[in-house]
Amino acid sequence: MAILGSTGSIGRNTLGVITNLKQKFNVTGLAAGRNLTLLRKQIEQFRPEIVSLERKEDAEAFRNEINLNNVRLVYGQEGAEEIARFEGNDIIVSSITGISGLRPTIAAVESGKRVALANKESMVVAGSLIQKIAADSGAEIIPVDSEHSGVFQCLAKEDISAVRTVILTASGGPFFETPVEEMRNKTVADALNHPRWKMGKKVTIDSATLMNKGLELIEARWLFGLDPEMLAILIHPQSIVHSLIEMQDGSVLAQLSPTDMKIPIQFALTYPEREKGFLPSLDLRQIGALEFYDVDVEKFPLVKLAQRALKEKNGFSIALNAANEVMVAAFLREEVKFFDIPAVVAEVVEDFCAEEVETVDDIFEIDRVSRIQTRNLLEQR
Repeated sequence: MAILGSTGSIGRNTLGVITNLKQKFNVTGLAAGRNLTLLRKQIEQFRPEIVSLERKEDAEAFRNEINLNNVRLVYGQEGAEEIARFEGNDIIVSSITGISGLRPTIAAVESGKRVALANKESMVVAGSLIQKIAADSGAEIIPVDSEHSGVFQCLAKEDISAVRTVILTASGGPFFETPVEEMRNKTVADALNHPRWKMGKKVTIDSATLMNKGLELIEARWLFGLDPEMLAILIHPQSIVHSLIEMQDGSVLAQLSPTDMKIPIQFALTYPEREKGFLPSLDLRQIGALEFYDVDVEKFPLVKLAQRALKEKNGFSIALNAANEVMVAAFLREEVKFFDIPAVVAEVVEDFCAEEVETVDDIFEIDRVSRIQTRNLLEQR
């Protein structure tokens, strides 16, 4: 198997799963970003055949610094795509963050192998296209996000025509109980203080705005072929129930597990088998209570935009993702305030609600223009 994004949170957890199941898996390729120190350790431990780095200069320095006998070294997006297409793969874990993971994800799907998908942005901006490619290549897409893994598991033996509603749960992030007037001056440190998960900075800010859940809503539509009215979100602070499926007969199916990404990762790698886990069992007696609440879309307006994206042309989703990435980066640099994120994103997406695109090049063009418009609005604030 190959891992796209090996030094990120999903990549590290995936390698943790592989370490526990080392008799079943062999690492063929690793695509990393700029964390050369961690990548060195991963190469030493897992001995891949091919390795990719984000930047050419890092790849050249890396080649001179360590012994890469029998390891092919590549770089850039083309390098990640090469790893995705590597003929020795049976499984490709796609976990490069953001739209930069789109082309490698498509390359993985084109290979016709199993794709353990953790790059939600790919489905958000190109869900219809990716499913068409998968239908042609025979690729098997299995979601890694805990919520979508839960949906996948609940639907495994169900006919989609018997489903009434698919409900994704959200922890609520660090500001679930914060009054809206107090959120205006929340700092980067406040937003990064997630009560449940340890994730990368971008996805943690997305969790604070609930944009992460909005993106997952759009992703679920394309992953499972759902109509927009079949999708919903509930706040579930305990983060034990990852998804709920309401059936037409009134039954509700739910998937529960401890809050650890290794569980959905292991399921995606070993499906349809269930290997023995290596985490403590879920003790519901200790948890005591499971709570569920509606999302306040006035407090978390990016969720409302994501719900609207389900019904608009796909240019809206592309612009939504692009503008949000730019704004989150600006917030992390402390150039804007917390509520500036949804305000600017809402303004940008209005120009793209009528755009329907079908090619990868068109997707990247809308992404490019959306980012320019977002930066222009930033300069005006």
